Amino acid sequence: MKAWYFAHESNKLQYGDGRGIKIGETHTIDCIPQCCKQGLHGSLKLIDALFYAKGPIIYRVDIKGKIDKEQDKICGQSRTYLYGGINVKKELHEFARLCALKVAPLWGAPEIVIRYLKTGDSKLRFTVLDIAWKVAWNSSLKTVKFAAKATAMAIMSDVSNSLDGIIEALDSAWCVTEDRKTTLDRKFTQLINKEIRSRT
Repeated sequence: MKAWYFAHESNKLQYGDGRGIKIGETHTIDCIPQCCKQGLHGSLKLIDALFYAKGPIIYRVDIKGKIDKEQDKICGQSRTYLYGGINVKKELHEFARLCALKVAPLWGAPEIVIRYLKTGDSKLRFTVLDIAWKVAWNSSLKTVKFAAKATAMAIMSDVSNSLDGIIEALDSAWCVTEDRKTTLDRKFTQLINKEIRSRT
């Protein structure tokens, strides 16, 4: 079953396993797979895989053997690394800004905020962060609060260079968008596939 998997920057399996990852290799385990407990995991949708990411190294994988399946993830007895193996941290930050841009009209984001979300211009970061946080903290409207928070968290992810901020930005955007995963997953997958093609 084809899936997506984000590996740690060390390019090794976590949780004390330590095996290295490379394209064409297959890892196996001897157990009955159970999601979140034991097995080799992945997600059918790229956007779901991001929520379980241990790092920014993206792989397209094939998971086989006995398989346990949940709504946003699967796990099996073997995982083959088909392609990818590239660090997409820059693209993840870009995607966080794209999510925030999608909901920016909901809080009446001023032009300087839109400009930052489109360009990622570091000179604008802290001015925009101040604007977004003030709106997020002071608004009593859930839609406005979460839409502004998406911008703030996208900026925080740029500043801290962490995956947590990216996920928080995405999560906040989802709270106020009707299509939620569908459109964002399609755009995210296009972005990552384009980057994989250009670098492999």
